[in-house]
Amino acid sequence: QVQLVESGGSLVQFGGSLRLSCATSESKFDIYGWAWYRQPTGKRREWVATITSPGATAYSASVKGRFSISKDNAKNTVYLQMNSLKPEDTAAYYCNRLPNYGDWGQGTQVTVSS
Repeated sequence: QVQLVESGGSLVQFGGSLRLSCATSESKFDIYGWAWYRQPTGKRREWVATITSPGATAYSASVKGRFSISKDNAKNTVYLQMNSLKPEDTAAYYCNRLPNYGDWGQGTQVTVSS
C-alpha cells in the first residue's frame, strides 16, 4: 500500500554527481529510519546508506565520503547526493523504510561511464 518512487538516476560520466530522490506515501514518515540500497545487474541488493529518525547517518565503506543521505520530513522524501561517481556505483538504486517494507519500488538506474 505504501508507495516508494525513486527518481533522479541517469547516465553520468566518471567523477560526476547525481541526486536521487525517494518520494514516499508513508504518513508516519518521520518516526522511521530510511535507507538507500543498490543492486547491480545480476548481483544481490546491498545496503548503501541510512538516516535515522533523529537524523543520524551511516554509510557503507564503498560510498563513505562521497555520498550523503538526507530527508525532508515535510515532503516525506529521502535523498541521496552522490559525488565523485565511479563505474562501480552503477546499479539500480532503491529506498526503503527501516524496518523494510516487504515491497520495493521500481528503483532508479544509475550508470557511470569512463
